[in-house]
Amino acid sequence: MTIRYEANPPKILPGLDLEESISKFVNKIKLISTKCDSIHLTENVLGYTRVSPIKVGKIIRKEIPNLPITVSLRVRDKTKKEIEDFVQDAISAGFSGILVLMGDPSQTEQKDLGLVPSQVVRMLKDKGVDSKIDLYLSIPNKPNFSKIEKKLKVNPKGFMTQVVQTVEQVQNLVDNLKGYSVIPIVLYPSEKNKSSAKFLNLELEKYRENFAEFLNQVHQITGDVLITSPSDFSGLNQFLENSSVQSTKYSASG
Repeated sequence: MTIRYEANPPKILPGLDLEESISKFVNKIKLISTKCDSIHLTENVLGYTRVSPIKVGKIIRKEIPNLPITVSLRVRDKTKKEIEDFVQDAISAGFSGILVLMGDPSQTEQKDLGLVPSQVVRMLKDKGVDSKIDLYLSIPNKPNFSKIEKKLKVNPKGFMTQVVQTVEQVQNLVDNLKGYSVIPIVLYPSEKNKSSAKFLNLELEKYRENFAEFLNQVHQITGDVLITSPSDFSGLNQFLENSSVQSTKYSASG
């Protein structure tokens, strides 16, 4: 069973000791990496400026050399040159995959530069990048499959979903995306994550009481799960420590 941990690098805030924040972040990854198979590093979630996932990823690779890392690449406010440099850095650092996504609107009023994820994946594939690193696109948890032709035509390695809350959502995605890897994202259903659930319009009650069973069912369908827990690292870490979910290791997000 492959369970991934989604980790949000530290925000860059006035007066913050950035090196201390990075050190604490890396220590969290060291702790949870003993219970997961891989981590996924996000980039500027909700448009807030954060430490580069490339920077913290390189540190993690030095500290935990055998831990696979995938990374988000937001294209909303990047030029083609910035995208190419980001991708080359990810390859050089030994990352295993890149999720190409639009990204949330910037909180610092950076302008959108006009590129879209499917266009970027096509550009990178034309340069042979997909022979060096896996390329993923994002997909809604309940997509209109007739409206995602552009994403399908560029033939990424697979898709990372929006947060799912039912087994039926996952089965529907897999049934309609044959030939692609599907990595469902699941929010850890704790009280501390209720604000995230509300923001995402999720009903945690749908799977809170049988979370371990829910993960097992999702994994039986996809072979891969990404857990996110943006406000409750300790709770998720404890769950992975004690859970009966069948896996050699786990991967999660926070």
